[in-house]
Amino acid sequence: MDTLSQPLSQPLGQPLAHGGGAAPRAAAQQRALEAGRAWPLGASVDGDGVNFAVVSAQATRIELCLFDADGERELARAPLPARSGDVWHGRLTGAAAGLVYGLRAHGPWRPERGLRFNPHKLLLDPWAREIVAPAGGFDWNQPHFGAEAAHAAHTDRRDNARHAHKARVVGTESAPTVPPPRHPLAQTVLYELHVRAFTKRMPGVPEHERGTYAGLASDAALAHLTRLGITAVSLLPVQHKLDEQALAARGLVNHWGYNTLGFFCPEPRYAAGSEPRREFRAMVERLHAAGIEVILDVVFNHTAEGGVHGPTLSWRGLDNLGWYRVPEGDPAGYENWSGCGNTLDIRQPRVLQFVLDSLRYWVGAMGVDGFRFDLAPVLGRDAAHFDRAAAFFKALAQDPALQGIKLIAEPWDLGPAGWQLGQFPAGWLEWNDRFRDTMRAFWLGGDGTRGEFALRLAGSADLFQQRARLPLESVNYIVSHDGFDLADLVSYDLRHNEANGEDNRDGPAHNLSWNCGWEGPTTQPDVLARRARLERALLATLLLAQGTPMLAAGDEIGHSQRGNNNPYCQDNDITWLDWDSADDSLVEFTVHVLDIRRRLMPLGMRWYTGLPDAHGLADLAWLHRSGRPLTVAEWDNRSSRVLGALVGAPGGGGARLLLLVNARDMDVEFQLPAGHWLVELDTTQPDGRSDRRLPGAGGHALPARSLLLLRDDAPAAAAREARGPTR
Repeated sequence: MDTLSQPLSQPLGQPLAHGGGAAPRAAAQQRALEAGRAWPLGASVDGDGVNFAVVSAQATRIELCLFDADGERELARAPLPARSGDVWHGRLTGAAAGLVYGLRAHGPWRPERGLRFNPHKLLLDPWAREIVAPAGGFDWNQPHFGAEAAHAAHTDRRDNARHAHKARVVGTESAPTVPPPRHPLAQTVLYELHVRAFTKRMPGVPEHERGTYAGLASDAALAHLTRLGITAVSLLPVQHKLDEQALAARGLVNHWGYNTLGFFCPEPRYAAGSEPRREFRAMVERLHAAGIEVILDVVFNHTAEGGVHGPTLSWRGLDNLGWYRVPEGDPAGYENWSGCGNTLDIRQPRVLQFVLDSLRYWVGAMGVDGFRFDLAPVLGRDAAHFDRAAAFFKALAQDPALQGIKLIAEPWDLGPAGWQLGQFPAGWLEWNDRFRDTMRAFWLGGDGTRGEFALRLAGSADLFQQRARLPLESVNYIVSHDGFDLADLVSYDLRHNEANGEDNRDGPAHNLSWNCGWEGPTTQPDVLARRARLERALLATLLLAQGTPMLAAGDEIGHSQRGNNNPYCQDNDITWLDWDSADDSLVEFTVHVLDIRRRLMPLGMRWYTGLPDAHGLADLAWLHRSGRPLTVAEWDNRSSRVLGALVGAPGGGGARLLLLVNARDMDVEFQLPAGHWLVELDTTQPDGRSDRRLPGAGGHALPARSLLLLRDDAPAAAAREARGPTR
């Protein structure tokens, strides 16, 4: 390949649609492409020019196309003049930040061989730092598809440049200046939220900032988070997304954002102003200053190009086989382990580099503190099956720019043996759906045993301990963005997803929920009281359990999504948190339980043995309501829902704690161990607070559907007795 500099050439077959005025035309004619260099990938300002480096192992030519500032008119086009291995590159002298560009890739159109080159389609640079969206938004009626609609074997020769996404060159970016809090796992409380839904209706947030990065950084939002005691917000996807064609046809949007187009770009619809990157960084700084870390939900399992019949936006047109996994013996198709039509091929070195470059960018330039990886087993599939020693995990573990960040896996995908909970490398956190399902079933009348409840409450040792993992690597949750929220979990037996436009067929049918005697809204006092008590019991179970707890935003205020358990396409008051109707007592309850967790850490960082110490007392003992240890038969009894956990023996440091659980619908009597018991938490109370003292070695009434946490106040009691009666 000739690496000498050459002038920008005219496109073949048609004149350029010049329209940027005399100055842009003159500038385009004077600029020249030099060889440049093969790194870094993407577009980077380089002194008095811009260097472009594009990956494609199969293309025969990559063209750089320049546009006016609005991305409306193509001003000039030329092939990148140099190639180093699989990287095409060139340097445009005289160019600077702000330049708008796209790419065209030449090569064979042989879908049956996995080759899908079509130079009539303008392609977005995968490493784009800023995206210029087409005027009026992305129009699915425009020719964005590589093949003809009626003849999939034929290329669609219509040019889509005017209506395609382009990239804009950005200058050097500096990271936020406020240092990250770096909370240890023992102090971490995750709070999953959607940037838009969280503040869209929040009082105290300036109107123009509601639903934005600035809104999340507002005084009102920070006050709520700090009042709760949240240490890390886990943001649903905030990378530049594309609404799917099917949603656009129904007048809906991909509200959750799990359809990424720009892996280096903040979603512009969440920006109050015109500079999303700057606003995002300012948000991170404000959260850090408040002691709150920022975790991003990232989607490296698939792209917005969908399946075989999806559009040609970027990766497919640049090098289909270099980016996507295809079935063995059928390169015309795609492995669909994401459920979204395609699966990125992390086995390819450039795909691995792409993922790591994106992670480094968000940590280094944007200041984030960690990531939650959607459908994370995809990233560990060097072959068809998951491997915890896969190249991605090794590369991530040794990357100096990514040390100390929090790594969280959604440990399942749709590939072979897709459920991989507990199988990730040490140091990773994992969403624990076994915890979710067990606690729902135990409290809401589903099938389960005391043994399963205790196993999940104490860190899920069967999943983590045997692989030398820490209890805190289990991310415990009752609800997340996906499925019923907490209020609906105790208000609906059935999903009610009619608003999604899929005849209520979407979303999980099996929710382990209970409507407490009435489906949906009601004014019946007994039903409402039952629901409120169960909400508190579920929250307390989550926040006191061993592991890292994750709250879903809105659960603490009693927000309802009206029975919709799949509101991924609802950017409206179904998902926007209803702060005006917030349950203040439930907020106070959550504040109180999180304060208890910080002060007492009922179940700590270490694995418990259940073995007796020098005093003959176990570090963790499970009790029958009679006060004796549970028998094997009682552990496996599927009809009982009452048990106690005695934590911490004399000499082990700290006071003994006693957790009492009654998930039955009737009061029971529980025989307390010897001690002077102070009630720290009583979930029958709206705010959970109590100042009662209970004598040990006696029976105590344990109310229906309740959880109590007691602390042995023996030293203080002894001191009071020594002082004698007060005068």
